[in-house]
Amino acid sequence: MESAVLDGITLEYEVRGTGDPVVFIHGAFIADSFRPLFTEPGLAGRYRLIAYHRRGYGLSTRTPGPTTIARQAADCLGLMSKLGIGQAHVVGHSLGGAVALQLALDAPDAVATLGVFEPALFVGPSAESYRASLLEMARHYREGAAGVATVEQAIQARWPGYSRAALERVLPGAVGQAVADADAVFKLDIGLVDWSFGEGEARRIKQPVLVVLGGGSPALHPRFGETYRLLLEWLPKAEGFVLPGATHFLHLEDPHHRQALAGALAAFFARHPLSA
Repeated sequence: MESAVLDGITLEYEVRGTGDPVVFIHGAFIADSFRPLFTEPGLAGRYRLIAYHRRGYGLSTRTPGPTTIARQAADCLGLMSKLGIGQAHVVGHSLGGAVALQLALDAPDAVATLGVFEPALFVGPSAESYRASLLEMARHYREGAAGVATVEQAIQARWPGYSRAALERVLPGAVGQAVADADAVFKLDIGLVDWSFGEGEARRIKQPVLVVLGGGSPALHPRFGETYRLLLEWLPKAEGFVLPGATHFLHLEDPHHRQALAGALAAFFARHPLSA
């Protein structure tokens, strides 16, 4: 990966292909989770695909204390500026989806469209139980519950079919990297719990938004379905896409899921080109 220095920190990033830029913002634990999508025929060779490691992941700067979602959105915007990208399609997963939504609010001219894969929002009846669960996970980690078991338990709670072998087949070295990046999850990303995003913020986002849900995710936690339904209701230009059989790590779980996601993104981008 290459690196960019901006506003006193370094962010690792990679760029593949040419064409309209698409910026991918990863969620917690697996910093390279979008990489397998980059070789899918729906996207490969058709777009300039950009992925980066958020603060604390990989060799990106690990700043002290929780990081706000607004700060993370500013990091993404700064990287886009460094790369000479004035406007892009922006895709985010989980916490990365929250960052993408905030970026659309803070820098609307920089965002042509949004794709959000099960974004980490505190909305709906299950919002507070979700917030409490994140705080509890972070507390256990601070008290010494670190290591491979803690990280894998957190992943498996969101991906019931998870196995170390399955993840390593898709992303060699991903488990070790996730353990190395655990501080970023539990000490930096925990700033998510102070983020506020609701109907008022959603209605300010005028860009087309592809809201993606794994068909199996609501059975894991009702917040997934609640968030999906509310975003479709609140966002002025929302389009929904449900991937049957998938759960939260929907872009890693199955090659057929990746193919479907790449196809859905490519079709969405084609409906809403940057030049429009």
